[in-house]
Amino acid sequence: MKKLLLVCIALMLAAGTAFAGQTGAALSQESIIEKIQKQGVLRVGMSTFVPWAMKDKQGRLIGFEIDVAKKLAADMGVTVEFVPTAWSGIIPALLTGKFDVIIGGMGITPERNLKVNFTIPYEYSGMSMVAHRKKAAGFSRIEDFNKKEVAIAVRMGTTAEQAARKYMPNASFKLFENESQALQELNLGRVHAVVSSAPMPAFHALKFSKKLFVPLKDNFTREPIGFALRKGDYDALNYFNNWILINHESGFLKEREDYWFKTRDWESLVQ
Repeated sequence: MKKLLLVCIALMLAAGTAFAGQTGAALSQESIIEKIQKQGVLRVGMSTFVPWAMKDKQGRLIGFEIDVAKKLAADMGVTVEFVPTAWSGIIPALLTGKFDVIIGGMGITPERNLKVNFTIPYEYSGMSMVAHRKKAAGFSRIEDFNKKEVAIAVRMGTTAEQAARKYMPNASFKLFENESQALQELNLGRVHAVVSSAPMPAFHALKFSKKLFVPLKDNFTREPIGFALRKGDYDALNYFNNWILINHESGFLKEREDYWFKTRDWESLVQ
């Protein structure tokens, strides 16, 4: 009887080890990290946000996100391929494998986290506003914009839309696929303001200072920004998290943030 019991225990341990091995192998096979290294290319889903990612005079992508993605790829020993994608469809495109990771100024939210995994934050952002001098004359508080006769333009599907609806629920909204369309609507005087991630509103107000202004002294939200990847890939999550930690400590992320968000040294590249 004792011998039979020992045999059973041995079989159970062997089965457990085999199961763990199969599970580990399956997870390893599923990791996008291995796929990236085999293909020699990191495919990055992104969309254009000034100064996160934008095109220079030659049509090349530049900006904070672009620097981050290029260094990530270089550290992995691969090249980078940017896959510009409409913001409203960027998460579905990630889930269907159109690219490997979103590095696109994506705010970490509980709703998005139900669909994708987020890394630790590599940057923080906040919502700001640029307003039309004539239509929003005298407006200086967020309450001034929270009226049904006030029209706000915003890029659809973004945390800017969520923040605008949360803090100005009584305003009316015009939604656009691209931020440039929302800004054009403001420049034409068809809306009172545009809500977007800082520092874009301040940059746009400076560019058209005779027509536009920044009505609020400070950002009215603060949100963490992370890489987004498909759920279940813990190897990739571990790698990207540690890459962010290392590049916070090395000063790379701070140096790039200072350049793109606190200077306009890059302005001649795009104008």
